[in-house]
Amino acid sequence: MRVLISGGGTGGHIYPAIAIANKLEEEIKDIEILFVGTEKGLESKVVPSAGYELKTITVEGFRRKITFDNVKRVLKLFKGLEDARKIVKQFKPDLVIGTGGYVCGPVVFNAAMRGIPTVIHEQNAFPGITNKILGKFVSKILISFEDARKYFNNESKVVFTGNPVRKEILNSNKANARKKLGIPEDKKMVLCVGGSGGSEKLNRSMIPIIRDFVKDDIQFIHVTGRYHYEDFMKSLGEVNLRGCQKIVDYLDDMATALSASDLVICSAGAITLAEITVLGKPSIIIPKAYTAENHQEYNAKSLESKGAAIAILEKDLNSGSLSNAISKVLGDRKKLKEMESNSREIGMPQSIDIIYKEIIDML
Repeated sequence: MRVLISGGGTGGHIYPAIAIANKLEEEIKDIEILFVGTEKGLESKVVPSAGYELKTITVEGFRRKITFDNVKRVLKLFKGLEDARKIVKQFKPDLVIGTGGYVCGPVVFNAAMRGIPTVIHEQNAFPGITNKILGKFVSKILISFEDARKYFNNESKVVFTGNPVRKEILNSNKANARKKLGIPEDKKMVLCVGGSGGSEKLNRSMIPIIRDFVKDDIQFIHVTGRYHYEDFMKSLGEVNLRGCQKIVDYLDDMATALSASDLVICSAGAITLAEITVLGKPSIIIPKAYTAENHQEYNAKSLESKGAAIAILEKDLNSGSLSNAISKVLGDRKKLKEMESNSREIGMPQSIDIIYKEIIDML
């Protein structure tokens, strides 16, 4: 069996693609998987590191303004369509999977036009423009938020599957994680992370809050992002951190920190939200502004509407609004337990199994 997978640009598109590939390899003997991406995208590093072959095509996303640069991008799109046509023709896939990002557009479209079974996986509550276009042509549409269903016209194609989550998250245990980190069972633990690169505005808001955490002996891990670490520590000044009160530039073992926490402060990336809901963690979500189609705000509002999170827009974020949200959750045991329950109900630990079944049912 031959499977062609395309998705790229950001980890939110790439890691679900790799999770799907890993599941297919586990379940199907004599399977051959080929990824298609771009040379400049994150997939050029991540996919080969995961052990898969990557072919690249030339294509770029369009700017929202009418500019001369978009003319050049149209030309690249035509080249990308031709590159994709050659790959599909040569590889002869039995199935083509797209996980979002502009790179998967030419690949999935070419396959659909050839009558090859095609499926797209949409990670966000508000679908990206590529997946919205591809939804008109593909055999099946897999969504991760029920809120995304209304953006696709053909209801019969749409299946709610959730986002696949890493095994280390699924296999984590709060008691073991706390033992590993040295956090007493009776202490409240807050994990704060502003995305892989950190968030300057979140860092500024956290400075007075960290001083309160130290004073109140609340355990925490705050991840500044490597670029922001030195400035953050200078702004924080002299603070006597104790126990598992830690400020780090980057966190390698995110699974343990997530599992040990009572509350997570984070941005609204789809995979991050999938991980915290699988673990049943209440969250304070600060969606990053200026993301494509403002999808992070839709993700955050989806969790907030279900009582699993409190959403604070970046324009409204400051130490006061963040401190009030933290107090609202940690200061009310009943509220904390309700949010835990609501978060766990949203979580989809079986997501990858559902995705696999939907894919196999197509063949």
